[in-house]
This record gives sequence, C-alpha cells and structure tokens, in this order.
Amino acid sequence: MSRRFRSTFHQKVDGKGRVSVPATFRRVIELGDPDWTDGLRPTFIIVYGLDYQKRLDCFTLRAMEDIDARIDMMQPGSDDREEMELIYHSYSIDAQIDDDGRIILPQFLRDKLDLEPDEKARFMGRNDHFQIWKESTFADAYADQNARMNSGRAPQYDPRIKMPNMARPALREV
Repeated sequence: MSRRFRSTFHQKVDGKGRVSVPATFRRVIELGDPDWTDGLRPTFIIVYGLDYQKRLDCFTLRAMEDIDARIDMMQPGSDDREEMELIYHSYSIDAQIDDDGRIILPQFLRDKLDLEPDEKARFMGRNDHFQIWKESTFADAYADQNARMNSGRAPQYDPRIKMPNMARPALREV
C-alpha cells in the first residue's frame, strides 16, 4: 500500500460542503494517523494558509508532526518562524473522514477556493500531502509551468534525467 499521495481526482463538492476523499488518499490518511484503528474516523490537517494561497494543503498527522519539528528548530521570535506558525498552526483545521469517506469543507474554505455548489474540486497528490484546488485556479496557476515543461520535449524524453542518482551498492562478483 502506498504511503504517498499520488494521482489526481475530480470530486464534486455539494451545497453543504461534503466531498468524497479519494479512496487511495483515505488509506494514506489512515496510515498517517497514529490513533486510527478500524472503526474510528481518521483525522488529518487542512492548511488553508495565507491569502495568496488559493489552494488547501492537506497533511496526515505524522506529516504535520514532521513540519512541527522543523518549526521547533527555527529561531523563536524570528520572522520566518512567525510566518510558519501562522501558516501551519493558526491557519489550519483538523478534519475527519466520515463513515462514507467524505469530509465537510466549511463555508470559509469553499469561499477561499471560490467553489460553487456542486462544482468539482481537484484533489492532487503531492507526495507527502495532497492539495485541493478549484480547477480553473489550478489551470491558471500552472499554465506557464505546463507550457515550459512540454516545450521541445521529444516523445522519448524521460523526466527522471532531472533526478539525482541514488547510491547503488557495488556489484558482487559471483
């Protein structure tokens, strides 16, 4: 089972703010909730951040513990720590997945995303977290990057060329 958030899903958000969390995302959230057991509702954190952030960043409890530890290492009273505490502590909420696999996005989060009733939201895996976007906002935010990434690429182009090489164990002679 994957412990990472992968793939993209388009989920309808109803007029009451209910939206299904993709099943594969639910499994990762369960694994990332140290208190979850079968029969309990898994909990995760929705970070809605500062005004410029037109998306929701969603973290498992374990992933948020890692962020908290990194914030704890920052200089108390520094502007950078203040910003991180605001984003990840003050501008976040706990969320629970109900028995039907749904969460409720409160009205203020739907307003932040500018989601209309019965509009689909984009759930996008981002490795250690997932994001929720309004589709048109996502398209606008990533239009330049998508054009740049697609420009001049041959069909055989392999994007792994950009990744660092992993240290490989030496081959043993037989």
